[in-house]
Amino acid sequence: MFAIETAGLGKSFRHKRVLDGLNVHVGQGEIYGFIGKNGAGKSTTMKLIAGLMPADAGEIRVLGDLLVPCEPHPRVGALIEQPGMYANLSALDNLMAKALVLGLVDARRTCEELLEVVGLADAGNEKTKRFSLGMRQRLGIALALLGSPDVLLLDEPLNGLDPEIARDIRSLIVRMNRERGVTVFISSHALDQLERICTVYGVLRDGGLAAELTADEVDQACARCLIVRTGEAPRALAALTERFPRAHLVALPDDELRIDGDIDAEEVGRALAEEGIAIRELRRSEGDREAFFVGLMGGHDGPASE
Repeated sequence: MFAIETAGLGKSFRHKRVLDGLNVHVGQGEIYGFIGKNGAGKSTTMKLIAGLMPADAGEIRVLGDLLVPCEPHPRVGALIEQPGMYANLSALDNLMAKALVLGLVDARRTCEELLEVVGLADAGNEKTKRFSLGMRQRLGIALALLGSPDVLLLDEPLNGLDPEIARDIRSLIVRMNRERGVTVFISSHALDQLERICTVYGVLRDGGLAAELTADEVDQACARCLIVRTGEAPRALAALTERFPRAHLVALPDDELRIDGDIDAEEVGRALAEEGIAIRELRRSEGDREAFFVGLMGGHDGPASE
């Protein structure tokens, strides 16, 4: 059973298709990094999962339960876009307001414990209108954690934070995952931040999912290797597999092949030429993670945020 699963998810705005057959699979206990270009549909996906808007097509399951449109799942906490809080109330009172709506037992103790968890115990009585961006993000996460959710949706929680605060927020996310077993579904355009915490990545492209990769698979894909692009990728894969049985070959999008192992580029070129397979590109990759993800997203149209 997945913590989050979408099947054929579709959503349009003013006749513009934002999501088109999106299939996401988030395993329980994962920290799932959701990556895509500007306007790719990351925030829209999170709003659909959080029950904040209805989908036009497809279905969403959370912890095995089929979601009813616009009805939040009781085991899901969310911080989407800007944290929702009352500027003239203190951090504690903001938490208390939501805790009372949720009907939590011993609400004050629970709220004080959450302020301690997110590092706001000393600022609990301060009005939130005086909070810095980092403090607002911490409180937003605390609000999302009320009710002890099993699944946490975080939309750009690291956006605009200075390095020290970003590190603290990352540590908080990892601690919630490890100590409480919370499944985290997080989007961010800061790839260097995500790669420090994520166990799985989903890459959004053209309204659907271009790839779902574990952290280990990303590490392997970004290791030093040869990249070959031809117009006949299946034939090239078969020919090179036969010629270099000890090499590890993987088919990539856009008719590319990845070759791991101590293989000389000239030998690869010669082997393909002997088979009459034209080479469009042959290069050695030095393991650029950003380039890898940008390629999966379909090119560089600006920061990968929404």
